[in-house]
Amino acid sequence: MAEKDEWCSRPLDRVYAAVFIDATVVKVRDGQVANRAFYVAVGVDLEGGRDVLGIWASPAAEGARYLLSVLTELKNRGVDDVFFLICDGLKGLP
Repeated sequence: MAEKDEWCSRPLDRVYAAVFIDATVVKVRDGQVANRAFYVAVGVDLEGGRDVLGIWASPAAEGARYLLSVLTELKNRGVDDVFFLICDGLKGLP
């Protein structure tokens, strides 16, 4: 578990050429069945290398407020600039 926590909080590159963010909604049983969105962010660095920046489980289905917290976490982990942010119809992003 410590290794997972270390990976989830590791510092990220300052600049990415592109960041891809997508979510998939999954039915989760936690006392009752509910829809939860799982977000994945993949960064492409300036040399073309790809890295999974993080995976997050939202407490509900897709939502702008939770997506903002994901982007804030990326910034807090060191990301200063992204040339292209690519998403597929995520609520909260144009």
